[in-house]
Formats: sequence, C-alpha cells, structure tokens
Amino acid sequence: MYDTALADRVRGTLAPELAFTEMKMFGGLAFMVGGNMACGIVADDLMVRVGPEAYAECLLRPHARPMDFTGRTMKGMLFVGAAGLAGDDLGEWVGLGLEYAGSLPPKGARVGARRKPATGAATGRQTPRR
Repeated sequence: MYDTALADRVRGTLAPELAFTEMKMFGGLAFMVGGNMACGIVADDLMVRVGPEAYAECLLRPHARPMDFTGRTMKGMLFVGAAGLAGDDLGEWVGLGLEYAGSLPPKGARVGARRKPATGAATGRQTPRR
C-alpha cells in the first residue's frame, strides 16, 4: 500500500509535458522518466533516486534517511518522511529525482544492445565438426 494522496501531490509537481510513467514497484508506486526511476512512494514515505554523488549531502537534510527497503542500504536512493514533504519541499525532492533520472540514458530499445545469439540451425551458422 502507498499513500494515494501523496501520489496525487507528486503528479501535481510533474510538468505536463514531461513524459513520465508510473509503475508498481517496491510494494508502492514509482515514477519513471525514460524508463529510469526518479522517485516513488512506499507507504507514506517518498523514495527519491538522487544518485551516488548527491547521496551523502541529501542525507543531511531533515527527514531524509537511507533507503533500506530490503534490509540493505541502496546507495543513491533515500526515503523522505512525510514531515519533510510539506510546502515546496516535495517539489524540491521530486526535482532532484527527475534531475538524476534525466541524466541517465533512456531504457528500452537500446542502440547496439547485444542479444544472446540463438543456437542451432536457426542462426544460419554451421557448428564446426571436431
């Protein structure tokens, strides 16, 4: 379960022209840009992907804590408690997540992506005899 009112608030901070998608993830809801997670909601916490460079600095902000969803800290990702999402704070956190997600290459059909070759006669190649 996740806080649907917080999800509506996050949607309200996203620019209408921004091509974002929503995906159920981590037992909550994730907001994706170019196939990369920017932020999300788990219970009543905002989950933000700030990246490894900004991680330590962001943890110093009030109500931020390491994301330890699996019992193991996920570097570059953090939780922000509900008390840290008042006023413009929500938009600032979402903006940090969007900035990091936007710095990553889009996921999906990647140019030059390698596929595992098929085996057998379907490849058109002959298997060398020994």
